[in-house]
Parts: sequence; C-alpha cells; structure tokens
Amino acid sequence: MILYGSTMSPFVRKVAAYAAEKGIEIDLQPTGFPNASPEFRAASPFGKMPALVDGDYKLADSSAIIHYLEAKYPEPELIPADAEERGRVIWFDEFADTILFACGAKMFFNKIVAPRFLGREGDLAVAEVAERDELPPLLDYLESVIPASGYLVGDRLTLADISVAGPFANFSHCDVAIDEARYPKITAYVAAILARPSFAGYVEREAAFLARETA
Repeated sequence: MILYGSTMSPFVRKVAAYAAEKGIEIDLQPTGFPNASPEFRAASPFGKMPALVDGDYKLADSSAIIHYLEAKYPEPELIPADAEERGRVIWFDEFADTILFACGAKMFFNKIVAPRFLGREGDLAVAEVAERDELPPLLDYLESVIPASGYLVGDRLTLADISVAGPFANFSHCDVAIDEARYPKITAYVAAILARPSFAGYVEREAAFLARETA
C-alpha cells in the first residue's frame, strides 16, 4: 500500500498517523514535487496530496482515503458507528481541514513553503493577519470544547483527534506560539496527541529537516 506525499502536509500526516493507529503498513513515497511523477498523477488526477495506491485501487484526498481504510480495516474503530459520535468526528475532521488549516496554510505557505521550497518570498503580511486575527477565534472554540478526558469524541482516540491535532505541528514549524495561559486545554491536548508514536516520529523528522534547511 503506497501513500504519496510529504508528512509536512497535515493531510498526508493525518493519513500516516491514522494508518499507524490502525496498524496498517504504508510505503510513504514522494510525489516528485514540484514535477509530479506519473505514478502520483495517476492516483491523484489534480495533483493534490495525499494519494493512495492499494493494488489496482487508486484514491486521492485524505478524508476519502481514511474512509476507505476504515471500511477495509474496521478495528480499532476510529470513526464511531454511533450516529451522534460519527457526526461529531466528521465535523472535527472537516473543521481541521477546511477551517483550522485553511487559516494555518496562510502561515505555513508564506513562512515555509514559498521561501524554502518554491524559491520565492512569501507574503508575511498575510501570515501575520492570519495568526493575529483569524487563529484566535478558532483556538477559543477548541478551548471551549476539549473535554476533561483529553479526547474530542467519546472519551477515546478517534479521527477527530488525529485531524485536529495535526495542524498544530505545522503551527510549531512556523514558530506560531500558542499562549498556554490562555489556552491550557489546547496546549495539553495537542502535546498529548502529537506525542503518540503515530505522530511523534513524523513531526520530529519534519522539524529536523526544516532545521537542516535553515542551517
């Protein structure tokens, strides 16, 4: 089973961490960025990562891949069967992808991707506005909904936690500081999820790679 993409992307990291929590072995392969390989493009028609190849089956988009894997490997259950819990998990997955990291992408692209991988200056003003004005309301929301259990849904690890915690690794790579005094629940929650073996190795390698790039 081949997963195309870099875990520097929260969408690729999400699938990789999810697979690790499931005990699914994946072969993480590069896309050929910036010149996408034919194999990657065959699996991802629009060149978006991640993309999955499982035998003759090809699929793109992190959430689509995860739903495919959940159906194929139902244990341990990371997308609950209970209707209300499933609805909450899908909400948090969508929140992470299209709201939280839509904000984070403005920082990550302009601070990391553009200068380090595309060879051009990022728009730091856009990154600054996102961090100063757009991110705090999202953090306020998360701080208000993280339960005492440390898991977003059902008092156990689900896709919701994998999806929501992942973008915070990108915030860290961008040197975006989360105020622990203002957001104690988020700080503890993110630290606990990203310390899991499913995440920790990827995040450490990403940080080490970025440190080498700036050396």
